[in-house]
Amino acid sequence: MDIRDIAARSGYGVGTVSRVINGQPNVSDQARERILAVMAECGYEPNSNARYLKMRQQTPVAAFVMGVGNRLFGDVLASLQAHLAGAGEELAVTYLDDDAREVRAAIDYQQARRPKAMAFLGGEPRRFAEAFGEIEVPAVLVTNSAAGLGFPNLSSVTTDNEAAAARAVSHLWDHGHRHIGIIGGSGDENSISSQRLRGAERALRERGAELDLVRDYEPCPFDEQGGYDAARRLLGRTPDLTAVFALGDAPAFGALRAAADAGLSVPGDLSLVGFDDTSFSRFSVPRVTTIRQGSERLGERAAQILLSMLDGGDAVHEVIPFELVERESVRTL
Repeated sequence: MDIRDIAARSGYGVGTVSRVINGQPNVSDQARERILAVMAECGYEPNSNARYLKMRQQTPVAAFVMGVGNRLFGDVLASLQAHLAGAGEELAVTYLDDDAREVRAAIDYQQARRPKAMAFLGGEPRRFAEAFGEIEVPAVLVTNSAAGLGFPNLSSVTTDNEAAAARAVSHLWDHGHRHIGIIGGSGDENSISSQRLRGAERALRERGAELDLVRDYEPCPFDEQGGYDAARRLLGRTPDLTAVFALGDAPAFGALRAAADAGLSVPGDLSLVGFDDTSFSRFSVPRVTTIRQGSERLGERAAQILLSMLDGGDAVHEVIPFELVERESVRTL
């Protein structure tokens, strides 16, 4: 009889059973009562020496970062690492491809390294809904919300991506732009890019316009090369565009170069708005108007939430404010 047998008999996942055995608080009363009852029925006695050894073998907090070219994640990671270090905690970072299954990678990592907690920078809620039950340690999802998933050991801290994107498109509209193209992301349901697309669509619809996803939207990775290639394709088929909204700053920088290579000036011929307010947006030529998520605050809150959960605190789901930062890349028509 082992923990997997208890999980099978109780109807709960191995991760939930493990949290009950280890006396962790982030388990519902119903689950705890059922699991303890099954343990009593089966005469299951957890091996305290093995459990102590497992705790001693736990490695630092693990961070899983989606993609290597997302500048926002680099800024968030720096803040997260600094605030954890201030509390005496180390951070081990794993970079994943944009199309990787982040939760499955974390499960494999958990089995091999025994981290004491996890942070996910990026990631899709549907992946967490499918498999996060196997994660045994406190975790926080950064830049997307896990509020509706119901996992007691999964917190989240994010920005209202839909409202922020609507603000970006409204800014372009208020400056006279009526033909706005969009680049970035994949549009997959519940992804960050889909939330931002919904915000853009909503802003246009409120003004009596519709976003033509075939003509005016070009998906791409959240990096400079992806933004460059997407902007080239978009400008090639829709030469009457007056503005581009990039769903991330990195693709915005790629679009800036694509416009120059097409003989267009920004903002003289083409206005541009990004999203994230990464550090480079203040030094590009022109400086890019963008949505500020607050990378320092995202990293700080993620660290504080993880530290609280490690001390037995409950999962929390927080939405931090955003703001539009006006710089030099938008002109009034």
